[in-house]
Amino acid sequence: MKKQYTIATLGSHSALTILKGAKDEDFKTLLITTPDRTDFYRRFPFIDEVSQIPSFSQFHEVEKKLKKKNVIIIPHGSFVAYLSLEGNKKMHLPYFGNKNVLDWEFDRSKQHTWMTESGINKAPIYKNADEAEYPVIIKSYGAAGGKGYIFASDKNKLKKKLKTLLGKPYIIQKYIVGVPLYIHYFYSPISNKIEILGVDRRYETNTDALGRIPYQHQRNMDIDLSYVVVANSALTLRESMLMEAFAMGERIVEASQKIIDKKGLFGPFCLEAVITSDQKFHVIEISARIVAGTFLFQNGSPYSWLLYDEPMSMGRRIAREIKIAIK
Repeated sequence: MKKQYTIATLGSHSALTILKGAKDEDFKTLLITTPDRTDFYRRFPFIDEVSQIPSFSQFHEVEKKLKKKNVIIIPHGSFVAYLSLEGNKKMHLPYFGNKNVLDWEFDRSKQHTWMTESGINKAPIYKNADEAEYPVIIKSYGAAGGKGYIFASDKNKLKKKLKTLLGKPYIIQKYIVGVPLYIHYFYSPISNKIEILGVDRRYETNTDALGRIPYQHQRNMDIDLSYVVVANSALTLRESMLMEAFAMGERIVEASQKIIDKKGLFGPFCLEAVITSDQKFHVIEISARIVAGTFLFQNGSPYSWLLYDEPMSMGRRIAREIKIAIK
């Protein structure tokens, strides 16, 4: 009798995309979540089972139970936030992704090294306020949906704001003025091909709201910019820019196989970039797993329809890769 596998994830971030895609590929689905979220997730018919734990930090207590169900864990952006970096590494369940990549995503200095190795055009980072070219943005480590980003327009403001970090690790990155966008990639080690399955833009509060306030009023307002993501919208790139977008994804994967390990980065990932008026990409950061903006494309995107004659979400693409690997 063929072993039946269950696709599982934590109830947060992009769980709906992951589990809907798994169900589209005829997998059983399981969600692990906390009491305050249980009723919400139970309303969705494609989730076969909701497993409740008191807090996400207690995930390790249900690992034996999950192992008996033949689960395959699909990580997303909340895994490190809720389980910690070490908690992810210590997980003893089948896991879609390379855990050795986690350090390189979490540590922004390592991530910058990764981008440098790939040869892609990236936003500069600076060691201190004296060498920086302004404006800049300060970023703490880890994925938190834009939380903890700090904008500084000059040296004095930067030095003042750095004092508020209280010893937390951070990078100082040049703030690139242009169109921000997020390119959704999937790399298949089975076919050795890169796919682009979507592009999105994030709506961030309060940064995206400031344009609605006339400049003469903004001048007299003492507003601290924040970059917390609250929503996403779909974008499509100019066709002439797609060649470079594909090449960037390929170079990131190739670099990961050189500096991380032979397996490198595989499955879903995202490059956050800014396009300037000269139509150049400036890559800001790498998300080495599924991103929340993929939710826009439950029924596929203009890009996925170029590759598949059927609806292909990122969640379904993950499940399809697992199904092929099992066969």
